[in-house]
Amino acid sequence: MTNLLTIADLSRDDLLAILALSESSGLGRPLADQGVALVFEKPSARTRNATEMAVVQLGGHPIVMRQDEIGIGRRETPGDIARTLACYHAVIAARVFDHAILEAMAAATPTPILNLLSNRAHPLQALADILTVRQLHGSFRDVRIAYVGDANNVARSLAEACAKLGIAMTLASPDGYGFAADELASLPGVTQLSDPYEAVDGAQFVYTDVWVSMGQDDESATRQAAFADYAVTADLMAHADGAHFLHCLPAIRNSEVAADVIDGPASAVWRQAENRMHTARGALAWMVGIRP
Repeated sequence: MTNLLTIADLSRDDLLAILALSESSGLGRPLADQGVALVFEKPSARTRNATEMAVVQLGGHPIVMRQDEIGIGRRETPGDIARTLACYHAVIAARVFDHAILEAMAAATPTPILNLLSNRAHPLQALADILTVRQLHGSFRDVRIAYVGDANNVARSLAEACAKLGIAMTLASPDGYGFAADELASLPGVTQLSDPYEAVDGAQFVYTDVWVSMGQDDESATRQAAFADYAVTADLMAHADGAHFLHCLPAIRNSEVAADVIDGPASAVWRQAENRMHTARGALAWMVGIRP
């Protein structure tokens, strides 16, 4: 059994194993008669539904706890919460604001900890993304992804996956919103530009995310101004010439993406959304020792 806090923690073989498990129909019920704790400091639609269903499909029983019920850092420390939940559950999964909470949980108990999202990483989203890429492209060979937007947790986890799998990724961000130089140097095959049109040229996939994430409301006006020229429009997609469109959702139509793009024939966002469940199932199976 092992933790899954970031994609960077995985080897290439681990990553491929999780993807194989995600598409396997023969996983059985490795979580039969066992609980999985799903802790939500931040609310979610896709993550909660995908993860609950993944636990059920593996034979387990998901128990969801909200921040107002569990009080991370207020009623109890992350470590004490993890120790308590480990008394009842085979896996502890948490969606949190601060990645340090997950690290404290992992340090407190040998029970596997799964990151459902933190400010540092969103590994389950990256797994769904790369599974979608492989399904649509047929393999990871000769693939290039253009990510237009902020170097946030979603972009970081996707970049880590691309670096491990040999996928070329180009990030297009305004000044001050890209990866730091030292982080970029640790991601082979990942490049950074300021021009979104240059970034999407030759890409098979164009990806974006909201410009203002949960918890960044006080930065909204600044971010809207900074990203005004980074919307994924039909014109930008035409420059990519046949690329698929990806988005982690929720999306704001006619903000970071034009309605005719996300709702058009190039959009693969609903396949991505479905793959959130399949890759959650694969990740959980891998965490409790199942191998393809």
